[in-house]
Formats: sequence, C-alpha cells, structure tokens
Amino acid sequence: MTKKMKTDKGAAKRFKITGNGKLIRGQANRSHLLEKKSSTRTRRLGREVAVSQADTASVKRLLGI
Repeated sequence: MTKKMKTDKGAAKRFKITGNGKLIRGQANRSHLLEKKSSTRTRRLGREVAVSQADTASVKRLLGI
C-alpha cells in the first residue's frame, strides 16, 4: 500500500494558488525595523508577488500539486 504525500504545512502557510494556477508569495523585510524604511518601500513590500519561474516546481512539490 502506498502512502499519500503530505502537504508541507510550512509551505502551505506561505504560498497561495490563484484561480489561474499561479503561485503567490509574500515579500520579506516587512516584519521589523520599519522606522528606517521609507513608506513607499514598506507599502510595496506589503503586496504579494508571483513565485519566480525557477522556484515554481519545488514549491508545487511541497504543496502536493
């Protein structure tokens, strides 16, 4: 009997799949030391961005897609 592959729960909390099947991730550098960063920079870092093409395959494997 083969076992099902389990979803990596750490990855599941960090990545989302859009309706079209793209992978979305949050950006780094928004958790602390925000006073020295400009408002423009912190606002930009708050947005989610697509996972790079090079990392897509490994992220999909972690999510069990």
